[in-house]
Amino acid sequence: MPSLVVASARIFDLSLAEMLWSRRTVFLGLLVGGPILIAAVLRIVEAMSVPAVHVDGVRLAGPDIFGLMIWFLYLRFIVPVLGVFYGTSLIADEVEDKTITYLFTRPIPRAAVPVGKYLAYLAVTMLVVLPSVMAVYFLVVPVGGGSIASTFPTLVRDLALLAAGLAVYGAVFAAVGAWLKRPVLTGLFFAFGWETFAMAIPGYLKRFTVAFYVQALVPQAMPQDGLISLMQSFFREAVPALHSVAALALIAAVGLVLAARAVERREYVLEQ
Repeated sequence: MPSLVVASARIFDLSLAEMLWSRRTVFLGLLVGGPILIAAVLRIVEAMSVPAVHVDGVRLAGPDIFGLMIWFLYLRFIVPVLGVFYGTSLIADEVEDKTITYLFTRPIPRAAVPVGKYLAYLAVTMLVVLPSVMAVYFLVVPVGGGSIASTFPTLVRDLALLAAGLAVYGAVFAAVGAWLKRPVLTGLFFAFGWETFAMAIPGYLKRFTVAFYVQALVPQAMPQDGLISLMQSFFREAVPALHSVAALALIAAVGLVLAARAVERREYVLEQ
């Protein structure tokens, strides 16, 4: 029997092609195309010498607009959605399609199945999401006289942050998909029900969410006056960066271990 690493690499190679040509990838492309379209419209408006975005009467520069798009569109919506629809399907789709047993016909550790599929999920989502962020960056940052050179380190941090968000949400929902029969509803409730509620309630509930630790690492300095600053302070709390990184790593590791344990222990009796 091959080792877990070798077997996971084989499952990754098998799953990568399937994910790249799946209907979910088309959905992914449409989803990340929205911010690019918005960025293109802002750039066209700027080229027409029309002020693009105002908040409380103050014109936002390109870096501020880019920070808002990262915070609202990517971290609060796109990353959780991809985690739900991709992560929960890693094992659930194999069970629904009655193909899970075929993966066990080869002499490989069962835990290699969720691990390899999880790695394929990371590859596919990052190959689509991260270039989308770069396209938005180069379209939006020059708006209002923003400088690309001075804000490029922020882009690098954003890419790393989004990659971390995809990794953690994917691991959490991979465990949900491995343990539950209707994982999508549970995933949507967690991402847009529980997390939204917990983040809005003062106290320690927000520490039981992924969004709390992800948003604590957002590097952008939002406008300091007005509604946007109020909303950011409402959702964010001062947390040491090292603490947030360690918490995200722990959540991802626990989620992946739980997914692997579910596949190892569960008996898959498929209905005819």
